[in-house]
Amino acid sequence: MPCHNQQLNNVSSGQEHHMKQVRFASSSSSSSTSSSNVPAVVSSEAGDVSLQPVNQHALGPQLKLLPLNDQIRELQTIIRDKTTSRGDFVFCADRLIRLVVEEGLNQLPYSECTVTTPTGYKYEGVKFERGNCGVSIMRSGEAMEQGLRDCCRSIRIGKILIQSDEETQKAKVYYAKFPPDVYRRKVLLMYPILSTGNTVIEAVRVLIEHGVQPRHIILLSLFSTPHGAKSIIQEFPDITILTTEVHPVAPTHFGQRYFGTD
Repeated sequence: MPCHNQQLNNVSSGQEHHMKQVRFASSSSSSSTSSSNVPAVVSSEAGDVSLQPVNQHALGPQLKLLPLNDQIRELQTIIRDKTTSRGDFVFCADRLIRLVVEEGLNQLPYSECTVTTPTGYKYEGVKFERGNCGVSIMRSGEAMEQGLRDCCRSIRIGKILIQSDEETQKAKVYYAKFPPDVYRRKVLLMYPILSTGNTVIEAVRVLIEHGVQPRHIILLSLFSTPHGAKSIIQEFPDITILTTEVHPVAPTHFGQRYFGTD
């Protein structure tokens, strides 16, 4: 992998790692006292880096972030690196997708149950309630379908195709196919990159037209901009957004790189 061959000079010299990425919109009380006005790293196309203050609490508790660790940080770095080969890109994207999907499933309702182990003991556990489905926003959202199927082999997955109108530049629905009883299900809506949020907003409107309540929608995303997440939450305050990173610059090349059309 691209980052695996780097020498650990800072480790051998005893230097400490520095945090280079700020986490946003944490709903825990422990972070609320120290991050009311935190700097965000902003990268321009020319390679300039500047700091701009971002109000962390403006996005609200509807936005949930995966706990940041070195593994997730490296996956984010490889995906953003323009020198990454397509093979490494897809491999790391699939790993990150799997982490997001697993955490998305963790947001679904469950009930307690008791099972008997092979040795005859009773074990108090949990089981997730039935009645869930996935919906991918084509085409980049289809990259997340296999990750969901790897976790839920028999889950039903619908699709939405939304493209920008050439004249008005507004999001327009061209295709939508859902399970017939989607209105009774919890929906895992899959779209890897939230830039403006317009595509997701239109997709949620289509789901609402089919009887799905916004509070039953969990949006699974890999990367989001503050503007994209804020736009969605303002439009649908009851929706849940799950992502790994909120950053002013989103890797909008994701779909082209993943499917090899760049």
